[in-house]
Amino acid sequence: MSAPDARHWDVIVVGAGFAGSLVAGQLGARGWRVLVLEAGQGAPDPEQGHLDAVESYRSAVAKVPNSPYGAGRWIDSPDVTDLSGDTGGGFRSDGYFVQRGPLPYASGYLRANGGTGLAWTGLAPRMHPEDFRAADFGHGRNWPIGYGDLEPYYRAAEREIGVAGDVDEQREGVGLPFPDGYRFPMRSIPRSYLDEVMAKALDGRSVQEPGGQGPTRLRVVTTPHARNGLPHPDADPDEPAAGRPCQGHASCVPICPSRAKYTPLRTQARWGPSVTLVTRAVVTRVRIAGNGRAAGVEYRVCRDDAATPATASTHTADADLVVLAAHAIENARLLLASGAANSSDQVGRNLMDHPVLLTWGLMPRQIGPYRGPGSTSGLEGFRFGAARARRAPFRIEIGNWGWSWALGPPDGRVAELLRSGGPDGRGLFGPQLRRTLADRIGREFAFQFEMEQDADPANRVTIDPRHRDALGNPRPVLHYDLSDHVKRGIVAAKSVSDQLFGLLGAEDHTRFDAGPAWPGHFEYEGRSYAYRGAGHGAGTHIMGDSPATSVVDEWQRCWDHPNLYAIGCGSMPTVATSNPSLTMAALALRSSDEIHRDLLARRRPGSVRGPGGTADPALRGADRR
Repeated sequence: MSAPDARHWDVIVVGAGFAGSLVAGQLGARGWRVLVLEAGQGAPDPEQGHLDAVESYRSAVAKVPNSPYGAGRWIDSPDVTDLSGDTGGGFRSDGYFVQRGPLPYASGYLRANGGTGLAWTGLAPRMHPEDFRAADFGHGRNWPIGYGDLEPYYRAAEREIGVAGDVDEQREGVGLPFPDGYRFPMRSIPRSYLDEVMAKALDGRSVQEPGGQGPTRLRVVTTPHARNGLPHPDADPDEPAAGRPCQGHASCVPICPSRAKYTPLRTQARWGPSVTLVTRAVVTRVRIAGNGRAAGVEYRVCRDDAATPATASTHTADADLVVLAAHAIENARLLLASGAANSSDQVGRNLMDHPVLLTWGLMPRQIGPYRGPGSTSGLEGFRFGAARARRAPFRIEIGNWGWSWALGPPDGRVAELLRSGGPDGRGLFGPQLRRTLADRIGREFAFQFEMEQDADPANRVTIDPRHRDALGNPRPVLHYDLSDHVKRGIVAAKSVSDQLFGLLGAEDHTRFDAGPAWPGHFEYEGRSYAYRGAGHGAGTHIMGDSPATSVVDEWQRCWDHPNLYAIGCGSMPTVATSNPSLTMAALALRSSDEIHRDLLARRRPGSVRGPGGTADPALRGADRR
């Protein structure tokens, strides 16, 4: 919609992705008047918008995470295609990010209604209790809260986004505490055939890390998913079940044609009437009043429809409270551009991701890749324990999509066989080509080792007035590197991979050569390695227990401005070892409760409703301030 008439809002939320959509929904359910400003575009008709996005993906030449979602003239989204490696080592960047680090920040994100929550994998594991106290092992930071503080909100988030999983398997295979009698909203997504083959070969076996004190026992564990599985036989009819059960389309990144995967648009469909969304609304700064409180925001509404000339009009909006929920990098960029929340000099610092080591090979027999979600199971035993004191912990995803992340789609293997795949080096054609392809591609598999990256103040987002986007806003300038702790984790992961290949009897085709395909190439202790970005940006407005060393408190409220919140993965003191979206959702729900209390402390909202839509008796008699 276009910019609303000027009025005072209870809350302005910047960003309609994962965290922003959840916060807006929670506050709207309580009757608060919420304005949501989203930089990206959104479809007036969600059904048609989904069909259009699927068609855009099908027709795209490069099927990358952002390919289904058009950005428009004004709005840039960083993309994985912005990076390329140099033949002699190093990398080049040609995109929205200004890269100035020794190594590339290799992840992108999506500026569209729904944010990167449109293109995420859909994996929804919880953090391990140990992940909240990384500093106890000598690396990174501790959280100001623990697993127990977040556990009720994990349950709420699992219900809100519709998680399919097996509680008993998570207890036994990961060591996660759950309340007695708890179950995920839906039954777990079935294992792939590859998972079953892996479990038969690996369960109960052990591998030994270099320098480790003892072997690690292996067990293949099913991963919780925020996509529709089968309902429980006695399921409550109110359990989340929007869309059909997973159909195995194998395009979860970037789009699920059947809409089995959760996206923030599902939450938006449940927003109450007091929530107003404006798309193509780029917030340019947070307006800070003389008393240190956030007074509102300034933003530009961009229009570049085919039928009208491109325009960008400037607007302001006032509110009692402002929530930044625009991704870790965009939140930091906006705070820096606003001169806000930085008395600790930590805004933009501690940028993290999950650097991913990929290894790939051929199984001895057919395992049916390229079916179902990208990963349905993993190996969890390297996420925790004393070993994390000497190297970064990691989680291992068993990849269902063959070599696609490592080497691209099977088309590349076809071209290689056509060029030089024959015994005489002259290429394969006809029936021989078909037989060879069927054999090789049907045996492809990969392991994905997701490293915890420790919080390092030198890894950061800054702004530079010399580098601006189409609207004149400063672009993010990034400095990024991997610590020795992370590199030792990568070394350990490659050693584990070598042993797993041996146990599986698989051909290892892993190779890291400096060149265009590997911008994340580096050498360590005389050996070549390379990483991909997982798209799990974190840090930049880090959470802590002191305004001297952190940007936000345990509620994601800025220490410097009591009515300004910066929420999302940017608040995480550690990126941990699990995909962070579920934790981000739990943190957003927890912050929503505190925002509600903050608003109550300022006024007596006669029309405020409870979460169920009925008048909330707890609100009666609240002091107006």
